Amino acid sequence: MKTVSLTSGLMLIMVLWGGVLPFADRSSFTIHMIVHMGVVACAAPLIAVGLSGSRFDFPSRWPWFSPILASIIELVAVWVWHIPALRALSESSGVVASLEQVTFLFAGLMLWLSCLGGLETGREGRRLAGAVGLLFTSMHMTLLGALLALSPRALYGSADVTCFGIPLSPVVDQQAGGVIMLLVGAAVYLAGGVSLLATTLNTRPPETSERTGG
Repeated sequence: MKTVSLTSGLMLIMVLWGGVLPFADRSSFTIHMIVHMGVVACAAPLIAVGLSGSRFDFPSRWPWFSPILASIIELVAVWVWHIPALRALSESSGVVASLEQVTFLFAGLMLWLSCLGGLETGREGRRLAGAVGLLFTSMHMTLLGALLALSPRALYGSADVTCFGIPLSPVVDQQAGGVIMLLVGAAVYLAGGVSLLATTLNTRPPETSERTGG
């Protein structure tokens, strides 16, 4: 299961970075958001599942690195890279675009691995912190996605773009990207947080099990 998850995550990264970005219109904010959400909300959790319990499971060695800290790091990474000036720089420079994508993957992987890995260092406490971290991430992605989708003016660029051959005006392009963040990013992090919270609440302490079992 872990091998399949890791392989699927890495293959998705290859498709996004090697298939979508080089051949799509990188000035399209919708394309940017498809790749962004594919990296942090799809590939990162798959890779994290595959790495959990391995020697790359850094929360096992660094129990102080909590999901709360990781969620704050991802918040900074996501919001900073969506500053209009940095978005324009990323669209015009391959080096900056590569740095942006690596930052997204690194931040997403840190968050998901801090939530799904290192459980032997404090299983229930880390699950609960992971639920809080993922729910907090869902909230700030919902906020950013809503701001982008509801903005009456374009924040990124002033020329028409194409998204997989479909022409889009700057405003519509931005709004479509915001909707993708709302539908994919916020939903995936919300589902992950609720799942961890439900697992924590449904897990009984060993003492309780012993007393009820006689």
